[in-house]
Amino acid sequence: MALISRVVKFFEKFFIVAPVSLAETQWDNVGLLIEAPFQRLQASRIFLTIDLTSAVLDEALSDPAVGVIISYHPPIFKAFKKLSMAEIPQKIALKCAAAGISVYCPHTSLDVVKGGINDWLASGLGEGRLDVITEKSPAVIGHEGTGNGRILTLITPVPFTTLVERVKRHLDLQHVRIGVQSDDISVLVRTIGICAGSGSSVLNGVNADVYLTGELSHHDVLAALEKNRRVILCEHSNTERGFLSAILQKKLTQSLNESSDEYVDVVCSKVDRDPLRVI
Repeated sequence: MALISRVVKFFEKFFIVAPVSLAETQWDNVGLLIEAPFQRLQASRIFLTIDLTSAVLDEALSDPAVGVIISYHPPIFKAFKKLSMAEIPQKIALKCAAAGISVYCPHTSLDVVKGGINDWLASGLGEGRLDVITEKSPAVIGHEGTGNGRILTLITPVPFTTLVERVKRHLDLQHVRIGVQSDDISVLVRTIGICAGSGSSVLNGVNADVYLTGELSHHDVLAALEKNRRVILCEHSNTERGFLSAILQKKLTQSLNESSDEYVDVVCSKVDRDPLRVI
C-alpha cells in the first residue's frame, strides 16, 4: 500500500480517528491536499509539521526517505486559478508533486476530536473535569460528544501564577502573554476555557476564570478583562506544536507499523516554529 494511502487510512480508522467529517469544512481545507503522481523510491518516512513553509519544505525535500508530509495547518487554503512558482502556496504544491511527496492536512478534525489537540493542551494544567465548549452538531456517528474548545474545572483551585507556570512548562515556553484586570495575579482560579490556536470565536462569552489560547484580538482581550477573566496567550502555533511529538508521532508510528510489514518512520520538523518570538 502506498505510504499516503496508509496515512489517510490511519486518520479515518485508527487511534485518534479524526476523519475529515469532524472538521469545520465550511471554511477549513482538510484531508489529502496534494496527491503526488508518483511515490519517491525510498519513501518510508512521514514528516510532521504545524506549518508547511518554504523552509520546512526544504527540510523535508533534503531527506530522500520522506514520502508524506502531514501539515496540521493547510498549506493550500484558497482556490488556485493558476499554478506558478511566483506564489508561495502554488510553489509549495508544485515542488511537492514534482518531488513525489504527498501532503495530508488534519487541522480542525484534530481540534474537535477526543484525544486531540485541545485535550492534550488541557492535560498539562492539573486534574479536573474536562467538558466540550460547543458540541459538534449534527453529531458524527461514533464521535458523539466531540466539539470545539474545552473547559477544564480543576479539582483544586490554584493561584493564577501557578497555572501560568504549568502552561509554560507544558508547552516548553520561556514566556507567555497574560491579561489581568487588577494587579492581583495570584488570585485562585478553577475553571479554564481552552482553545488551541485562535480562540476568539470559541471562547467569546464562555464563563470561565481563565481563557487559555494562542491568540485573541485586542478587543476580545478587553472584553474578557471587563468580565474579570484572566487571559493567557501563548502565540498561535505554540498551543499546537507539542501535540505532534507528544501524541501524533508516537501513535502514527505504533499504528502504521502494527498494520504492515513495511516499516514507517515518523519524524517532526526541526525547522517549524511559531513566526512570532519574544526577545
